[in-house]
Amino acid sequence: MTASTHMADIADMADILGSPTPVISVSPVVLPAPGRVVDLQVRISAPVSGTELPVILLSHGLGFSNNLSSLKGYAPLADFWAAYGFVVIQPTHLDSRTLSLGPATPGAIPHWRSRAEDMTRILDQLDAVEAAVPQLAGRLERNKVAVAGHSMGGHTASLLLGARLTDPHDGTTVDLADPRIKAGVLLAAPGRGGDALTEFTVENYSFFLTTDFSSMTTPALVVAGDKDESAFLTVRGPDWHTDPYTLAPGPKSLLTLFEAEHGLGGVSGYDVAETTDENPERVAAVARLTLAYLRTALWPGDPSWQAAREALTGGPEPIGRVESKEAA
Repeated sequence: MTASTHMADIADMADILGSPTPVISVSPVVLPAPGRVVDLQVRISAPVSGTELPVILLSHGLGFSNNLSSLKGYAPLADFWAAYGFVVIQPTHLDSRTLSLGPATPGAIPHWRSRAEDMTRILDQLDAVEAAVPQLAGRLERNKVAVAGHSMGGHTASLLLGARLTDPHDGTTVDLADPRIKAGVLLAAPGRGGDALTEFTVENYSFFLTTDFSSMTTPALVVAGDKDESAFLTVRGPDWHTDPYTLAPGPKSLLTLFEAEHGLGGVSGYDVAETTDENPERVAAVARLTLAYLRTALWPGDPSWQAAREALTGGPEPIGRVESKEAA
């Protein structure tokens, strides 16, 4: 069995995940944001049928494209998750190129704090979300909320899951964890600070220096590519992206994807030029494995994650490996 054939096996998980349903997607939905330099724009994607729908807050990264780092990106994940029963809400953070905000803007780049606050603001305004999309009225399961993020979005997700840092401006310890979020998925997320960082990162993203995963207790799946060097950010190499798993307490799982670079095959959008390791089969596997993880994380006892893990590693040439640790 070749690696590509095994990827197809991962993609064909209908017996685990069920059948997809049509999706509606509405954007931009504008949520009032007093004190924010502009109101918060989000995209909402949801299945056309079903009730008690869980929610995924999806945080974009800071890629080189003009539009993917906004509510317009990450369709390969958002479309899939919505087709299998989740309501996916994607904000446009203040560091999105689509907003063209200059460095003198209040809360200027990097917007590490405002990104997490965007997600909390969305949860505070779920009534407004339902009102903006009448087809969603009464269909959200507000006790089943997850957060996902890619790259810088992974950092945002880690803060909401309990990671902390020291504000480089005033020296205070920052805790932005939101207890309404029950699980997370960190995709190619940044690792620890200190001597793991390049001079460029220290100069331009000084908040990374004090990242502390020891308080990130919320269940999470960390997804990392074993060829994701991120050499402009870290001197550690690909292992840096596994720190949110290694340095955080359980329950956590780590999915390491073989031959994957920072784009994990192209999760930020369909056919995007910034993807250095374009691989549609890998993207399909990421979508399915993350969905299976979240189903089990939000509904303990659901067999999806275990079945997906077995499908991942069942062939002679698996596309990745999974390891897990339980809470101490």
